[in-house]
Amino acid sequence: MSLLSDRVLNMSTSATLAMAAKARELRAEGKDIIGLSLGEPDFNTPDYIKEAAINAINDDYNSYTPVDGYVDLKEAIIKKFKRDNNLDYTLPQIVVSTGAKQALYNVAQVLINPGDEVILPCPYWVSYSDIVSVSQGIPVEVKTTIDTDFKMTPEQLEAAITPKTKMIWYSSPCNPSGSLYSKKELRALADVLQKHPNIYVVSDEIYEHINFTENGHASMAEFSDMFDRTITVNGVSKAFAMTGWRIGYIGAPTEIARACNKMQGQITSGANCIAQRATITALNESPTRVKYMIDEFKVRRDLVLKLLEDVPGFVNNTPEGAFYVFPNVSAFFGKTLHGKTINNATDFSLFLLEEALVATVTGDAFGNPDCIRISYAASQEQIIEAIKRIKEVVS
Repeated sequence: MSLLSDRVLNMSTSATLAMAAKARELRAEGKDIIGLSLGEPDFNTPDYIKEAAINAINDDYNSYTPVDGYVDLKEAIIKKFKRDNNLDYTLPQIVVSTGAKQALYNVAQVLINPGDEVILPCPYWVSYSDIVSVSQGIPVEVKTTIDTDFKMTPEQLEAAITPKTKMIWYSSPCNPSGSLYSKKELRALADVLQKHPNIYVVSDEIYEHINFTENGHASMAEFSDMFDRTITVNGVSKAFAMTGWRIGYIGAPTEIARACNKMQGQITSGANCIAQRATITALNESPTRVKYMIDEFKVRRDLVLKLLEDVPGFVNNTPEGAFYVFPNVSAFFGKTLHGKTINNATDFSLFLLEEALVATVTGDAFGNPDCIRISYAASQEQIIEAIKRIKEVVS
């Protein structure tokens, strides 16, 4: 009999964190690894946000926080939802958590019963499937391809729905593909869901502001007939370069939000007090204050795509947001490179780490075994050198 629970034995290790750990090991051996695996901005947290944190320390914020977040932070979140997304939430509908990942876990724990199915358009963020599974739900993967910019069609959604379907989870802009759903595309999916009134939607919008389109961001909850069936998940990690501050939040129907508050009260209680005070400032200020980061990410996206055009075997589309490209690398499968046989994306990702000294992430982790994820949350110099190395080892 195993000491450990079936729950943890059946859980996958986060592929992004595992690749980052492997890269750290090789760096410790003296190897010059370029990391393009982690989804973490390489910018510093803006000074005006750091100053708010310093002020909170000096103002003696050091006590336990309310489980669902400070009231004035929840008011800032409500203001942000109205300003940026035209969504009208109330205080009981907002829950602040220790990162968007905890917010997602809370939602799964309070809504999923054993055997409930959750539709996941592939590729999906690496933790969705395991969060659903550990909550005793059944992940239902809907395969998409680079030809459709990795977006699920209404017909695919309809075909995936069964009497056991409880939710659909998606991110837009998407991690790992950088794809985003337009308002028209979301409306088409919502029209399918109108025929199935008991299905809820988790809309992960953590990359909302990292958007390179003219039309801007669209939220499923904007539709009046979907507002009461949508849990909108967001946070400050990506757009504000605050990954280590660990603040995420949801806007949700009151009953669901209260249930998440109840769950969180038994797991972590309230999020960090100083990080919450800093987040108030981050959200109350105009998003234009972080536009310099978005502009730089767009420059890097264009640079990566231009460089990858000259790498044989890589098939790319143009992502519209986030800071990832998700090329199809199946042309290398079955080939032997530098004495190593490449059978799948995992083999190819490890090959690039060991031979090119460039860390990427296998698409297997995101439900798409034909691709790898390359993060361009790195300097232009690093990107140029990394793609040069990749081209040399695959040519």
